[in-house]
Parts: sequence; structure tokens; C-alpha cells
Amino acid sequence: MPVQLEVKDLMKYFRIPVGFLHAVDGVSFQLEEGKTLGVVGESGCGKSTLGRAILGLNEATGGQVIFEGEDVTHLKGASRKAYKKKVQIIFQDPFSSLDARMNVQSLIEEPLKVLGTYRNKTDRLEKVDELMDTVGLAGRYKTSYPHELDGGRRQRIGIARALAMDPRLIVCDEPVSALDVSIQAQILNLLADLQEEKGLTYIFITHNLSVVKHISDRIMVMYCGCLAEMADTDSLFEQPLHPYTKGLLSAIPVPSLHVQRNEILLEGEIQSPINPRPGCRFAGRCCYATQLCRAETPKPAELLPGHIVSCHHAGEING
Repeated sequence: MPVQLEVKDLMKYFRIPVGFLHAVDGVSFQLEEGKTLGVVGESGCGKSTLGRAILGLNEATGGQVIFEGEDVTHLKGASRKAYKKKVQIIFQDPFSSLDARMNVQSLIEEPLKVLGTYRNKTDRLEKVDELMDTVGLAGRYKTSYPHELDGGRRQRIGIARALAMDPRLIVCDEPVSALDVSIQAQILNLLADLQEEKGLTYIFITHNLSVVKHISDRIMVMYCGCLAEMADTDSLFEQPLHPYTKGLLSAIPVPSLHVQRNEILLEGEIQSPINPRPGCRFAGRCCYATQLCRAETPKPAELLPGHIVSCHHAGEING
């Protein structure tokens, strides 16, 4: 598959009274067309900011975003509008992301009007019917309002809005975290079916490792704004190389009383992303940390084929 998205040394800093908050700090990766990249990490690690910077919702401080061979990092005017038709987002909270004053038909019709793809109202309403059918929303809900629907149906509205422009890349920003388990499965299956049917590319942001394993082709683990590890899904779960990834995977619940757990407790203080000092961001919680780790920031390196890790001592630890 051809590379559809390439992110090079992407940075997003937010100015605050005491300096800069480094939300995303030098992240690089490639994503092939029709594949899913899962992005995982603790709350506040920069997952959502990364997705928003790729979409242009947060303007990047540095680095490049290259989509289908075109640098889209700082687009303006008509070029930005054209890019917005190719990339879309599904938000985490299906209630707060929808206008409570608009019914289902109006919510799905809105992006068609804003981006001007369908200027004829009849054509727009036909497209709304098609989108509702695609995401499994019955026609009787056209006149319903968000507060009258459950979380699963609200999220289906969000998915229909994302699909309205026939995008090629969708950033899924924790799209099932606000839903109960049975509805989560329905939405995940819907996303998988849409990907197969339309050849969509996903960036799937989540903190749920079981979910990301189910849906992703590759997984990127982020820590404090930086890439800690990235590999194919099977490789990451079978042979994690970064101490942080090992700790995350050891915390996955196992539904059995007979399985011996070897949980790794990540103790120590989390480094502040505000004006971070040089060195590995994970050094304060890592049992393998040395003076080198505290003095010099590790660069991502490919230790195994397709398996990238940012750690000074990963080769020794896993040797």
C-alpha cells in the first residue's frame, strides 16, 4: 500500500505564563492508505493534540504533515478547505460535539452546506438519507434531537458527519470511550466495516489497549508528548521493547483467577510537559534509567524490522 500520510518531527507547543507546554514534541511516523494506526498512552500524553495538529485544528509549532504527497502543515484559504474535505474527525464525546438545538437531519446536513459540496437542498437530503443508512440510523430519527438519543446513536451521527465529505483519512479521537461495552462493540464493528467498504485510513486514538489491539494494524505509544514505541500490533503485544510499554501491557486486566500476573508498577514522578528539561521524559519512572537517560533525549531507532523505540538502553534490556 502507498504511504498516504507522513508526519515529520511534528511539534505543538502552547504558550503559557511561565513558558511553553510541549504537548507534542518531535513525533514522526508514516501511515499507509487503508490502514489503521492506533495511538495510545496516558491521559495528557498528547494523543488528541497530535490528531488535531494533523488535521490543522491546532496549527503545528514545527515539523511537517505531508498528505498524499502534499505538505498540508500550514494551508490557508481554498487549499485548506480542499484538505478539510479529505480528512475528518470523530470526537470523543458524542453529546458535546453535537449542537443540541439541531435535529439529526440538520446535524448531518450541516457539513454538506458549510463546505458547499451539495448546493441543491434535494441533493443534500438524499445524501443525508444515504449517510443515515450507511451508519445504521433509522429514518424515523431524522427529527430527533441529541438529548433524545442514546450514546451509540449520537456517535453514529458523528460518524455520518465525518463521512459526509467522502474523506480518505479519519482521526477517531477516543470514539468509544464514552460508551458502554456493548455499544462500543457495535461502533468498532461499524468503523471496521466502513474501512473495508470505502478503503478509509484511520488514526485511532485511545487509552484502551484492548480496543486498540482489536482495530489497529500498527500501534504508536506516546509518553509526555513524545513517541516511546511504534510497531505492528502483534509485534508490540508479543515483544514490547520500551519499559513504559511493558508497564502499560502488564496492566491489562485478565479475566481469569488462574493466570499468573507479572504487573509492572510504574512508580516515580511524571515529568511536567512545561519547559521540559533535556533527557528521556520517562527517566523519573524507569528502573533502568542512567545518567545518560537524564542528560540526553533518546532518538527513535529501529531495533527490529518495523519496530521503533526511543530508549537509550532498549537493546540491552531486551538483549
